[in-house]
Amino acid sequence: MSSTRTNQYCPDYLTTPGEVLLEYLEDLGMTQAELADRTGLAKKTVNEIVKGKSQITPETARKLEKVLGRPAHFWSNLERQYQDDKARLAERERMESGIAWLKRFFVKKMTDLGWLPKHKDKTDQVESLLRFFGIASPDQWETVYRGYQVSYRQTKSFAFSEESLSAWLRRGEILAQGVSCAPFDRARFQEVLEDIRGLTREQPENFVPRLKELCSSAGVVVLFVPELPKCGVYGATRWIGDNPVIQLSLRYKSNDHLWFTFFHEVGHILKHGRRDVFIEFKGIDREKEEEEADVFACDKLIPPAALKAFLQRKAFTRADLVGFADEIGIAPGILLGRLQHDGILPFTHYLNSELKLFYEWGEGA
Repeated sequence: MSSTRTNQYCPDYLTTPGEVLLEYLEDLGMTQAELADRTGLAKKTVNEIVKGKSQITPETARKLEKVLGRPAHFWSNLERQYQDDKARLAERERMESGIAWLKRFFVKKMTDLGWLPKHKDKTDQVESLLRFFGIASPDQWETVYRGYQVSYRQTKSFAFSEESLSAWLRRGEILAQGVSCAPFDRARFQEVLEDIRGLTREQPENFVPRLKELCSSAGVVVLFVPELPKCGVYGATRWIGDNPVIQLSLRYKSNDHLWFTFFHEVGHILKHGRRDVFIEFKGIDREKEEEEADVFACDKLIPPAALKAFLQRKAFTRADLVGFADEIGIAPGILLGRLQHDGILPFTHYLNSELKLFYEWGEGA
């Protein structure tokens, strides 16, 4: 990757316009007082310019042009360059102070995934991370992304990283900006859910594009974003602009987890407010909204009446599970996962490897 910074000279020191002005005065044998008399500037103003305490204004530049013989743009450019260099060096200092903040993120993983450009210089890497988040300094990360903390519903079952979760959410924001989507249509979304439910029986190469297409037609954005270390999230729902966004991480990678998470997030869209952000972890306290989304997902995937009738058979062979899944039009792995979740079958059931599908794909899915 080429860099626009190649061969650019970036000095790490400052030369004030006043220093240049003083050199001219010394060469001409002119005192600051005489310059003040010839330009009509106050002696104090001339002295402050020499000491770098006052700027050379366009009006002053024109006066210096008449007295010293160098064009006004020469003095104006000196001032502009000085102010630019001063801002650049101040920014450099801020970037250096941000190195400690940088170390809190899994930058190598983010660069491996293509979320960030890779830099050898740590201050350049800090700048790229700030650009990724769309913030001016680490202080703004504290303000903007710690704002999600209420929605993190932190789990104590693993070492959780707010930094990783904020980066995962931000990646979703960036990807969502590039998605062309219809306005949200609640009725249309409810209509396409039955078609989406049938996609549970398909392979990723078939269901991923179709899932995105159906949801987009109803104004819903669906994103698959790999999780970062210590992120621990497997799904999130929020509104970005006028469209709801479902972001999935494939944390558990099996079809029962994936599809339950998807329909759980759908439940949030249909049942809860636009201002809410829902982030799903394993082991979180189940609040009212989460319980409602769970019920929605369970009932949408497996109609309660049909499940009740199936359980009365008390026969759960492979043929029974596959036959019932075929009857209701879902993947048998989802049915197995539901029976395990409800404690009817053990999580170590012998049909796990046979009925459940385990997905592997990248962010481009």
